[in-house]
Amino acid sequence: MNHLRTHAFLPLLLAFLAALGALAALSMPRDDKAKTQKETQLERLIPSLKGPELFHAYCASCHGPDAKGDGPVASALNSKVPDLTTIAKRNGGVFPDAKVRSIIAGDEALAAHGSREMPIWGPIFHQIERDRDYGHVRMQNLVEYLQSIQQK
Repeated sequence: MNHLRTHAFLPLLLAFLAALGALAALSMPRDDKAKTQKETQLERLIPSLKGPELFHAYCASCHGPDAKGDGPVASALNSKVPDLTTIAKRNGGVFPDAKVRSIIAGDEALAAHGSREMPIWGPIFHQIERDRDYGHVRMQNLVEYLQSIQQK
């Protein structure tokens, strides 16, 4: 008879332990909880607004420190990473700043990126800092930096 009582008690004990675990998770400080993908992505923002620093923080892992398409992650990607120093050359000698801005922001998908291997930086650049959104400044400074490194 004791054997039957133990089996009847087991589901109740498991339910109690699950509830206790859920209660403990709710009472944990926010930093100890698992972070959402969006929270993790938003942590990527660096404080700098300077184009070269933004490039090295966000682009160089794929495009390389000299923007030639030879970053340390490039070989792991499905498609060839473009040389960003030849953007103007590939566009008849004109640097298409609006198009470049659109690609960086994620507004324009590239066929070469297939399933969008290039991260979308627009939402990250547009995080609110104190009382301002410097996303447009970051985007403009990064585009100007890319324009400044074009091969002649």
